[in-house]
Amino acid sequence: MKKFIIALVLGFSGILSAQNSVSGIVTDNQNNPLPGVSVYAPEIHKGTTTDANGKYELNNLPNGSLRLAFTYVGYANQNKTISKLLKQNTLDITLEESILEMDEVVVSTPFNKLQSQNVMKIEHESIKTLQQKGTSTLIEGLATIPGVSQISTGTSIGKPVIRGLSGNRVLVYSQGVRIENQQFGDEHGLGLNDAGIESVEVIKGPASLLYGSDALGGVLYFNPEKFADAGDFKANFSQKYFTNTQGSNSSIGLKTSTDNWKFLARGSYNTHSDYKIADGDRVTNSRYNETDFKTGIGYSNSTFSSVLRYNYNKLDIGIPEDGIAAQSSSKDTQFPRQGIFNHLLSLNNVIFFENSKLDVDLGYIANDRSEFEDSNEASLHMKLNTFNYNVKYHFPKFGKIETIVGVQGMHQTNKNSGEEYLIPDATTNDFGVFGTANYEWDNSVLQAGLRFDNRNITSIEHGTEGEEGYFLPLDRSFDSFNASLGYKTKLAEPLTLRLNVATGFRAPNLAELTSNGVHEGTNRYEIGNANLKTEQNVQTDLNLEYKNTHFEFFVNGFYNHVNNYIYTSPTGEVLEDNDVFAYVQDNAQLYGGEVGLHFHPHPLDWLHFETSFETVTGKKENKDYLPLIPANNWNNTLRTEFNIKNWLSEGFASLNVSSTFSQDNVSGFETASKGYTLVNLGFGGTVKLGKTAFDINLNGNNLFDKKYIAHLSRLKTDGIPNIGRNIVLGVNFNL
Repeated sequence: MKKFIIALVLGFSGILSAQNSVSGIVTDNQNNPLPGVSVYAPEIHKGTTTDANGKYELNNLPNGSLRLAFTYVGYANQNKTISKLLKQNTLDITLEESILEMDEVVVSTPFNKLQSQNVMKIEHESIKTLQQKGTSTLIEGLATIPGVSQISTGTSIGKPVIRGLSGNRVLVYSQGVRIENQQFGDEHGLGLNDAGIESVEVIKGPASLLYGSDALGGVLYFNPEKFADAGDFKANFSQKYFTNTQGSNSSIGLKTSTDNWKFLARGSYNTHSDYKIADGDRVTNSRYNETDFKTGIGYSNSTFSSVLRYNYNKLDIGIPEDGIAAQSSSKDTQFPRQGIFNHLLSLNNVIFFENSKLDVDLGYIANDRSEFEDSNEASLHMKLNTFNYNVKYHFPKFGKIETIVGVQGMHQTNKNSGEEYLIPDATTNDFGVFGTANYEWDNSVLQAGLRFDNRNITSIEHGTEGEEGYFLPLDRSFDSFNASLGYKTKLAEPLTLRLNVATGFRAPNLAELTSNGVHEGTNRYEIGNANLKTEQNVQTDLNLEYKNTHFEFFVNGFYNHVNNYIYTSPTGEVLEDNDVFAYVQDNAQLYGGEVGLHFHPHPLDWLHFETSFETVTGKKENKDYLPLIPANNWNNTLRTEFNIKNWLSEGFASLNVSSTFSQDNVSGFETASKGYTLVNLGFGGTVKLGKTAFDINLNGNNLFDKKYIAHLSRLKTDGIPNIGRNIVLGVNFNL
């Protein structure tokens, strides 16, 4: 297979047909040229910037149609499609000033529209924006997005929660392929580093039509770092320091491109001591170390575009089982600890025809996870190898109708080599086929789709019957049909309405089907259920959005009904000195939403006020509450933007007040949580000293050193608070 792929890429690289090009001038609404505008063709990973006269040119473009995105700070983004490229094309653009947030191209949905054109409401955040908030990990940054929170183990491990759903119900994509890293475990983090990631898109709600099983609750879609513009060579170095954990985050990257070839590489190292709580004590063995390397090479011509990317991530994580014990600022992890090696290889291809195109995405993930209890010999060692594919054909546009059909699949094996088995050796095979269409007229869009999936799971018998760690052989097959229907319209020029109804599904995972033993991460004896049914849900989403030059307002509401919701319930028994929990099913419902506004008063162009409120309630059919439902949150940010002549540009200062309410709606074995308010400050910009320029960020998080315990903290049952005051200083040099 590998030889075939290499031959395919090399064979295509020799095909150089007619060299198409596009050029033009970008101006403002006063007809003044705009220098430095980014012009980017996402399908071929190629871009350039306008010169001092606002002119741009892109060469060696594909046949057929091509979409271009024009981006400039302070102006509204534009997304233009050239329906049929010629050898020479002219496209002049006028950008309108926009004080508020930019309108981004959405990659995670099939038709890659600007967010304002998209039927689904997708949250889009650049990693740079998340980093400006001073968070120490990627998942902490994601948890600042309305509707997203995290299940955390200190500062080292975080699992995303979207509107009350987590674990295997939230699918993660990076480099265009789904990440598989034993998501069933509460103590298993994402295994992703924010270095080398451009932005993240969050689909809040069932996305099974697009991604199949495990997208029941939503999708996190990480867009990788862009290549350099054609003819450019860029290098940069960034460094962060965290006072609370005496932590350091270092990253260095370089990239270069020609008209056809592109290359980039980035390495980073992250190291932290035990974190301090508000009274100054450190949480013993909450330290961790991370090494990350990303590289990519791409080629494009008038026939096809191909990008090969590789990501290596190594994690050494201490597990804070002793709470607040021996005090140390060492960064060497103690026992118990985790060691995780993750390899991600992706090959993303687009083949262009005259009026259509074919997307072929291939991915291979090797996840090697070890847990060390009291020695460097792993007591638990699992190797999860996953090959997945995603093939989509974009039909020629028929009038106002765009249509896509595709097939997706996955082949996965899990093997154990340690003494302890959490889950048995097993093989999982997925296959799905889907079709979706987009119809646009006047100020309205209608989008619909249908999909069929099959998942087959087989496992091998292990252990001695009647004892802990015994697993029966398993051979189960799960089928599901899913559909979605979305409608977007402008009720008035500044007012947009989106209404979506979609179904989703999730096949039970190996832990839910087969568990038989003490789960050290939860300190309980868990018993699986080989007869579990597929979770199936229907969710209705309503989004109302008002936007003018100086004011934005949005309200999102959702109702999610889940049949056969899987959860653990205490049986009242005790085995191996641990309470026994069994996996059971019940129908469930989740409902809530987010509301927010962004105000930019005229003529105070430098002032922004943003506020948002989010809430979710989860109940079983008998009206008992579901576990692991995040508390309500009210988030307020006052932000100023400014320039200080000759030495600081794109400057900002921000004051953030985040109020989390008490959570009393808990399941039978959960404890309630008190509310708390955190105050955060931020300052930054681009500093110019002579010919030297660098970006600087200074953040003070939990500025008043508030002592609190988050409801979704896995250390809550031991009474261990979350992190105290943390001052973060970051600099970035473009070399």
